[in-house]
Amino acid sequence: MNTGLALCSWSGGKDSCFALMQSIKEGGIPKVLLNVLNEEGRISRSHGIPTAILQAQAAAAGLPIHLISSSWQEYEVKFTGALTELKKRYGLAHAIFGDIDLQPHRDWEEKVCTNAGLTAILPLWQQDRKELVMQMLNSGIETIIVSCNGVMGERFLGKKISATLIEELEALGIDACGENGEFHTLVTNCPLFAQPISVAILRTMEHENYWFSELLLTH
Repeated sequence: MNTGLALCSWSGGKDSCFALMQSIKEGGIPKVLLNVLNEEGRISRSHGIPTAILQAQAAAAGLPIHLISSSWQEYEVKFTGALTELKKRYGLAHAIFGDIDLQPHRDWEEKVCTNAGLTAILPLWQQDRKELVMQMLNSGIETIIVSCNGVMGERFLGKKISATLIEELEALGIDACGENGEFHTLVTNCPLFAQPISVAILRTMEHENYWFSELLLTH
């Protein structure tokens, strides 16, 4: 059980959101969200989400968000430093992560948490991916695809995840959760939010056979 004060490693996407929801259900008390931005500090490293949208999500959830900038080379050092700082500031015991079954990710998360004196909590760990996505949808999470691989292609950017869309992805051989990095999502509404957030895709870009969205917060 994770009944202590916690931070959530917040990507802005469905997995970290549902992990936070599940942790709260199990007695966790979130105090702060943590996100790592690119070197310029404009968009998130993992999902390419602008800071204004991350801040809007945090405000909707009624939580502060701690943003740090990092290169991939300095990522571990800066992430561990942020965990240590936030542990002291908020009296944290746990850090919540949304990984499902990638063991190297879990190993890394447990390592950085141990180094910061925290316990890693992974509420979604080793659950069936298809069932998990359906649970997310049934729980009230509304989420859109903001980046995806070349197999999926540009046409999927901006699409809202639904049971029908999951069937379409699986027919393409894409994992229902995108756990292998096939796609990334942005949560626009969920039970944690006091109000939904609204975003627009200004343009799409392709880089190394991966499609990205340039996102804008619209209200």
